[in-house]
Amino acid sequence: MKTNDMTIDEQMAYLLKGAADVINEEELRKKLEKSQRTGKPLTVKVGFDPTAPDLHLGHTVLIRKMKHFQDLGHRVIFLIGDFTGLIGDPTGRNKTRPPLSREAILSNAETYKKQVFKILDAEKTVVDFNSRWLGALTSEEWIRLCAKYTVARMLERDEYAKRMANNQPISIHELLYPLAQAYDSVALQADFELGGTDQKFNLLVGRDIQREYGLEPQVLLMTPILEGLDGVEKMSKSLKNYVGIMEAPEEIFGKVMSITDQLMWRYYELLTDLPYSAIEKMKREVESGAAHPMQVKADLAYRVVSDFHSGEAAEHARAHFSRVFQRREDPEEMLEFTIPLTGNEIQLADLISQVQFAPSKSEARRLIKSGGVSIDGNKVEDPTFALTPDRQSELVLRVGKRKFGKVKFTAAG
Repeated sequence: MKTNDMTIDEQMAYLLKGAADVINEEELRKKLEKSQRTGKPLTVKVGFDPTAPDLHLGHTVLIRKMKHFQDLGHRVIFLIGDFTGLIGDPTGRNKTRPPLSREAILSNAETYKKQVFKILDAEKTVVDFNSRWLGALTSEEWIRLCAKYTVARMLERDEYAKRMANNQPISIHELLYPLAQAYDSVALQADFELGGTDQKFNLLVGRDIQREYGLEPQVLLMTPILEGLDGVEKMSKSLKNYVGIMEAPEEIFGKVMSITDQLMWRYYELLTDLPYSAIEKMKREVESGAAHPMQVKADLAYRVVSDFHSGEAAEHARAHFSRVFQRREDPEEMLEFTIPLTGNEIQLADLISQVQFAPSKSEARRLIKSGGVSIDGNKVEDPTFALTPDRQSELVLRVGKRKFGKVKFTAAG
């Protein structure tokens, strides 16, 4: 897809699909018209502070929008904030974020790159590090940059205002973060900056600082925060309501199938490239009974798995889901474990911990008590239950909805 193949209205619709906010549409149109007229691609900047190495579907909403700009022939810069990561983004924080070591930043950055290229075209993506210019600024240049923004305007930020109201400290270096991010836009002469809605303050500072340096301000396009599997809180690893893009195909498929029918439409909008018209058509078919919501959701899960693995993996995941969750059969393939015995019995919680289906014995006992564990299809709810493998040397262990293992016991030594 190239800009010459689409009208400006079509380009606008493509870029604004799923967007939560844009500042502003008139400037967006003018930049697209200029690019089409001159044949010069626009520069699109997106910054990532590599604070954690694992990406989930919530992150991909923004990355997918980057891909849309690539589809239209524009220059997308995947900017790794190795310098700003040393400061720590105060967004959404009620206390000072501990800075990362440079070693951790660079390690996380490498992991990020491997993951984002599951969506972005590696050949068309410019990868840059903001230490290249921020680290080169002299003390005098930093002072001149700071002089272009006031403390009063900085303290308008919600996070700072709340912390001051609660008598929580704000470190001086945190005030530098929005200015450093804004200077990235100056150094790159960005036409666009993309970010989540939680980044609005930082993105607006970028427009102001670009004007201060005599540049045309960037257009801001903000993507919404994706709800997690619970449909309430934002997707987050800490809340355990996430779908990691590096997870196994069967795990991704099963997690997507667990969302509500209502949330399914939100995921279709933000996690696929289907046009609104196609999504609305599916909605009407579900409402009329012409399509079953379970099938429509399975098609969504298939699309998501295909994006991060392959069509073949998605088909296998679909078959696995049908076999295990719809027909209640054991999966065709499962992990196999050989456990040496030192006595006549083994606590079920110990076994679950040994095969790493739970991070600890206490968590294993909690899973058993909640009814999330079965042996050969029979649910076990006694957290003190012990197996006597001399009578059963092989069994199928299921923990939670998606963890299966074939366990064989042998005599120790």
